[in-house]
This record gives sequence, structure tokens and C-alpha cells, in this order.
Amino acid sequence: MLNYSTSEENYIKTIYHLQNGQNTVSTNALAEKLSTKPASVTDMMKKLKTKKLLHYQPYQGFRLSSEGKKVALDIIRRHRLWEYFLAEKLKFKWDEVHAVAEDLEHVSSKKLIDKLDEYLGHPRFDPHGDPIPDSLGKMDKNQQITLTELPVNQPAEVCRVINQSGEMLELLQHKKITIGTRLEVKRKFGFDHSIEIKLKQQPAFLISEQLAKNIFVTL
Repeated sequence: MLNYSTSEENYIKTIYHLQNGQNTVSTNALAEKLSTKPASVTDMMKKLKTKKLLHYQPYQGFRLSSEGKKVALDIIRRHRLWEYFLAEKLKFKWDEVHAVAEDLEHVSSKKLIDKLDEYLGHPRFDPHGDPIPDSLGKMDKNQQITLTELPVNQPAEVCRVINQSGEMLELLQHKKITIGTRLEVKRKFGFDHSIEIKLKQQPAFLISEQLAKNIFVTL
């Protein structure tokens, strides 16, 4: 696999995430996500098309080619393995690992990443519950629903957090919610769609609908 610049890798990874569930990604959507100008996006799209990493037609959006998806999954694999290493071995907090992994993900030595994966025992999920692609780009998937979908009085376990901003993770930590936390929904309120939840050996408490939508659980 060829080496790509940090900027190219950031574009490829971002396109992959934006493309998830959609056929194409627009120039404006990518520009907004990367906080850059649409003209800069257009220039990069031409470069990536030349390298056969995406299919791009002006004014019609773009999508990753099969080779582009391989590159994206390789970047994501590196990022999530580094997050796991930082959290499990260096005891970084889960709201600290993302920013550091953003830098480490651009170290593209395949031997290093494969050794890191072996050293960590081939983890399947990162500290936020996102699946880690294996060396072939395959990821485990588990049946999961958002906390808003969880029926009342149904025990469940937190398995993933979608919003991984520092503010979000700080709030979850304050409420003692992390990956693996066992909980139940005790009541749902129609007025503002807030939810009362109960953790083991803690009094029940309210969380907002916005927070609940970012928490995924397995039964």
C-alpha cells in the first residue's frame, strides 16, 4: 500500500465516515467537516481521483473507490489500535485518547501496526466501543440500539458512544457511564423526551434525549 500525506489521509478518513450509509458525499459537506474551503476540497478530490482512490464527477459528489476504502479502513485501524493502547497500557482517560491517536494514526508502518495489534491481544473494539478493523479491513458487528430505543425495565450494557467529543465524554464520566456499564431505563418522559435511567447501586437519574441518542447498548 502506498504512503499518503497527512492531509490526504485526513480527507480519505473523513470521506469514509461521511459516506457511511450514503452513496455520495458533497463538496460542501466535506468542507464543513474539515473546516476548509470548497475550492480546497475540489483540488484534493482531483488529486485523490488521479490516485484512483475515489470516483469524482464535478457537481455530482464523490465516493471512495474500493482501493480508497481499503486505505480508509487501514487509517481507522491504526487510529483505534492506538486509542486502545493509550487507554489500556498508558492509562489515558477515554476523553484524552482521540487527540493523541489523531497524530499517531499517520505512522503507517504495517509491521509496527501488526506488532501493536498482536501485543494488545487483537482487540475488537476501541475504548469508545467502535469496532477495530483487522489487517484485512474486516470489523466485528454486534446488535446494538440507542438508549432511546431501549424498552423500560430491560437490562442492557453500554457498548458504544457515538459522539466522542471531550465535552460529551466528560459528561458521561461525571454520570459514571462508560463502556460495559449495566443499566436500565426506568421511565421515558413525553414532554422533552428525557429518560430516567438506573445504574447498579445508584439512585435513578435523568439524562437528556440528546445524550441518550449518542449511547448505544446491547441486550
